Amino acid sequence: MDDHSDDIRRPLSPRIEVFAGAGRKRWPDDLKAQIAAESLEPGAVVTDVARRHGCRPQQVHDWRRRARLGQLVLPASADTLSFVPVVSELALPAAAEPSGSPEAAIVTVEFQGARVEVRGAPGLAALSDVFIALRWTRSC
Repeated sequence: MDDHSDDIRRPLSPRIEVFAGAGRKRWPDDLKAQIAAESLEPGAVVTDVARRHGCRPQQVHDWRRRARLGQLVLPASADTLSFVPVVSELALPAAAEPSGSPEAAIVTVEFQGARVEVRGAPGLAALSDVFIALRWTRSC
C-alpha cells in the first residue's frame, strides 16, 4: 500500500505510476450532431444526455452552439416541420381577378388530423400563431 501522507519526514516512495491513456476522444461530426439533436428534444436534460453518451455537458453545449451557428448540421427529425405546397380547391382563370372583399378570404390549415379555419384577411403574425399552436398541441 502506498503512503499518501503529507509528512515530509517520511521517505518518498520509489514507485512512480504513469497513466498512458488513449488521449482525447475524437467525436465524429455525425455523432456530435445526433447527441446535440437529442439534447434539444423537449424535456431533455443536457447532463443526462451527456452521461448516456460518455461525454461532458460542456461538449454538448458547445455542439449545440455550433449547430446554431450553422457549423454542425443536425439530423432531420420525424417531427420537423417542412414546407408543403399550397393546393387551391378552386382554379381561377388566369385573367380572373380575386374578389376585393377581405371578408371572403378563408385560410384552412389541416395538420396531423387537426383542421383550423382562419376567416378574413389574417396577417402573418396570426397565421404564425396558428402554426405554433398546432405544432405544440400535436407534439404532446
